[in-house]
Amino acid sequence: MAVFPPAAAREDLLGRLPAGARFARPSKWHITLAFLGQVEDFRTAEVAEALAAAPRPPAFRLRLAGAGRFGAVIWTGVGGDVQALGELRESVRVALDGAGFTIDTRPFRPHLTVSYRTERGLSAALEGYAGPEWPVTGIALVESLLGNYHTLHEWPLPPGGQ
Repeated sequence: MAVFPPAAAREDLLGRLPAGARFARPSKWHITLAFLGQVEDFRTAEVAEALAAAPRPPAFRLRLAGAGRFGAVIWTGVGGDVQALGELRESVRVALDGAGFTIDTRPFRPHLTVSYRTERGLSAALEGYAGPEWPVTGIALVESLLGNYHTLHEWPLPPGGQ
Protein backbone atom coordinates (compact mmCIF):
# COMPACT_ATOMS: atom_id res chain seq x y z
CA MET A 1 0.00 0.00 0.00
CA ALA A 2 1.44 3.29 -1.01
CA VAL A 3 0.97 6.98 -1.59
CA PHE A 4 2.45 8.23 -4.86
CA PRO A 5 3.53 11.87 -5.13
CA PRO A 6 2.23 13.64 -8.23
CA ALA A 7 4.47 14.31 -11.22
CA ALA A 8 5.22 17.90 -10.13
CA ALA A 9 6.58 16.73 -6.76
CA ARG A 10 8.69 14.01 -8.41
CA GLU A 11 10.04 16.46 -11.00
CA ASP A 12 10.97 18.96 -8.28
CA LEU A 13 12.87 16.25 -6.39
CA LEU A 14 14.53 15.05 -9.58
CA GLY A 15 15.70 18.61 -10.28
CA ARG A 16 17.45 18.66 -6.91
CA LEU A 17 19.56 15.55 -7.61
CA PRO A 18 23.11 15.94 -8.93
CA ALA A 19 23.77 15.21 -12.59
CA GLY A 20 25.04 11.68 -13.15
CA ALA A 21 23.75 10.35 -9.83
CA ARG A 22 22.22 6.87 -9.83
CA PHE A 23 18.82 6.67 -8.20
CA ALA A 24 15.60 4.66 -8.29
CA ARG A 25 13.30 5.41 -11.23
CA PRO A 26 11.08 8.39 -10.39
CA SER A 27 8.03 6.44 -11.61
CA LYS A 28 8.63 4.10 -8.65
CA TRP A 29 9.00 6.82 -6.02
CA HIS A 30 6.36 6.36 -3.34
CA ILE A 31 5.70 6.48 0.38
CA THR A 32 5.06 2.98 1.70
CA LEU A 33 2.14 2.62 4.10
CA ALA A 34 2.43 -1.16 4.43
CA PHE A 35 4.62 -3.81 2.86
CA LEU A 36 3.20 -7.31 2.62
CA GLY A 37 5.89 -9.07 0.63
CA GLN A 38 4.80 -12.02 -1.48
CA VAL A 39 1.01 -12.54 -1.40
CA GLU A 40 -0.57 -15.48 -3.19
CA ASP A 41 -2.66 -14.30 -6.15
CA PHE A 42 -5.83 -15.84 -4.73
CA ARG A 43 -5.41 -13.71 -1.54
CA THR A 44 -5.12 -10.37 -3.35
CA ALA A 45 -8.90 -9.97 -3.22
CA GLU A 46 -8.78 -10.42 0.57
CA VAL A 47 -6.22 -7.63 0.83
CA ALA A 48 -8.37 -5.38 -1.35
CA GLU A 49 -11.50 -6.11 0.71
CA ALA A 50 -9.70 -5.31 3.95
CA LEU A 51 -8.39 -2.03 2.56
CA ALA A 52 -11.75 -1.06 1.07
CA ALA A 53 -13.29 -1.35 4.55
CA ALA A 54 -10.49 0.56 6.31
CA PRO A 55 -11.47 4.03 7.55
CA ARG A 56 -9.57 6.75 5.72
CA PRO A 57 -8.97 10.32 6.90
CA PRO A 58 -10.00 13.25 4.75
CA ALA A 59 -7.56 14.28 2.04
CA PHE A 60 -4.50 16.06 3.43
CA ARG A 61 -1.28 17.70 2.20
CA LEU A 62 2.29 16.45 2.23
CA ARG A 63 5.65 17.51 0.90
CA LEU A 64 8.95 15.72 0.45
CA ALA A 65 11.56 17.23 2.74
CA GLY A 66 15.04 16.60 4.09
CA ALA A 67 17.21 13.53 3.73
CA GLY A 68 18.45 10.52 5.61
CA ARG A 69 19.92 7.05 5.28
CA PHE A 70 19.11 3.51 6.29
CA GLY A 71 22.48 1.83 5.69
CA ALA A 72 23.15 2.31 1.96
CA VAL A 73 19.59 3.49 1.25
CA ILE A 74 19.21 7.24 0.74
CA TRP A 75 15.78 8.75 1.27
CA THR A 76 13.94 12.01 1.49
CA GLY A 77 11.57 12.53 4.35
CA VAL A 78 7.98 13.69 4.51
CA GLY A 79 6.63 16.96 5.82
CA GLY A 80 3.16 18.46 5.94
CA ASP A 81 0.32 16.70 7.70
CA VAL A 82 2.32 13.69 8.86
CA GLN A 83 -0.23 13.10 11.63
CA ALA A 84 -2.93 12.38 9.03
CA LEU A 85 -0.45 10.17 7.15
CA GLY A 86 0.26 8.27 10.38
CA GLU A 87 -3.47 7.84 11.01
CA LEU A 88 -3.91 6.52 7.47
CA ARG A 89 -1.04 4.09 7.95
CA GLU A 90 -2.46 2.87 11.25
CA SER A 91 -5.88 2.34 9.69
CA VAL A 92 -4.26 0.28 6.90
CA ARG A 93 -2.24 -1.71 9.45
CA VAL A 94 -5.28 -2.52 11.59
CA ALA A 95 -7.37 -3.52 8.56
CA LEU A 96 -4.66 -5.81 7.21
CA ASP A 97 -3.95 -7.33 10.61
CA GLY A 98 -7.66 -8.01 11.10
CA ALA A 99 -7.70 -9.85 7.76
CA GLY A 100 -4.71 -11.98 8.77
CA PHE A 101 -1.99 -10.06 6.95
CA THR A 102 0.80 -9.01 9.29
CA ILE A 103 2.97 -6.08 8.28
CA ASP A 104 6.25 -4.78 9.62
CA THR A 105 5.86 -3.86 13.29
CA ARG A 106 8.69 -1.33 13.38
CA PRO A 107 7.65 2.27 14.04
CA PHE A 108 6.36 4.05 10.93
CA ARG A 109 9.03 6.36 9.50
CA PRO A 110 7.50 7.85 6.36
CA HIS A 111 10.04 8.41 3.60
CA LEU A 112 10.58 8.09 -0.12
CA THR A 113 13.57 5.98 -1.17
CA VAL A 114 15.70 7.90 -3.65
CA SER A 115 18.55 5.39 -4.03
CA TYR A 116 19.26 1.88 -2.82
CA ARG A 117 23.00 2.42 -2.80
CA THR A 118 25.34 4.91 -1.25
CA GLU A 119 25.74 7.54 -3.91
CA ARG A 120 28.16 10.38 -3.45
CA GLY A 121 26.42 13.72 -3.32
CA LEU A 122 22.82 12.55 -3.00
CA SER A 123 22.52 13.06 0.75
CA ALA A 124 24.21 16.45 0.54
CA ALA A 125 21.96 17.49 -2.35
CA LEU A 126 18.86 16.60 -0.35
CA GLU A 127 19.95 18.20 2.91
CA GLY A 128 17.55 21.03 3.64
CA TYR A 129 15.31 20.03 0.71
CA ALA A 130 11.68 21.11 0.91
CA GLY A 131 9.61 20.23 -2.12
CA PRO A 132 6.23 21.64 -3.08
CA GLU A 133 3.14 20.65 -1.10
CA TRP A 134 0.68 18.33 -2.79
CA PRO A 135 -2.69 16.84 -1.85
CA VAL A 136 -2.91 13.20 -0.85
CA THR A 137 -6.24 12.16 -2.29
CA GLY A 138 -5.92 8.38 -2.28
CA ILE A 139 -3.91 5.23 -1.64
CA ALA A 140 -2.92 2.39 -3.94
CA LEU A 141 -2.41 -1.34 -3.63
CA VAL A 142 0.65 -2.00 -5.76
CA GLU A 143 2.28 -5.15 -7.07
CA SER A 144 5.96 -5.29 -7.95
CA LEU A 145 6.56 -7.43 -11.01
CA LEU A 146 9.92 -7.68 -12.78
CA GLY A 147 11.09 -4.41 -11.22
CA ASN A 148 7.99 -2.43 -12.20
CA TYR A 149 5.04 -1.37 -10.09
CA HIS A 150 1.50 -2.13 -11.19
CA THR A 151 -1.45 -0.58 -9.40
CA LEU A 152 -4.02 -3.26 -8.58
CA HIS A 153 -6.54 -1.10 -6.72
CA GLU A 154 -6.91 2.53 -5.67
CA TRP A 155 -9.07 4.05 -2.95
CA PRO A 156 -9.83 7.77 -2.71
CA LEU A 157 -9.71 9.67 0.54
CA PRO A 158 -12.81 11.62 1.47
CA PRO A 159 -12.66 15.29 0.46
CA GLY A 160 -11.47 17.50 3.26
CA GLY A 161 -8.51 19.28 4.71
CA GLN A 162 -6.36 19.52 1.62
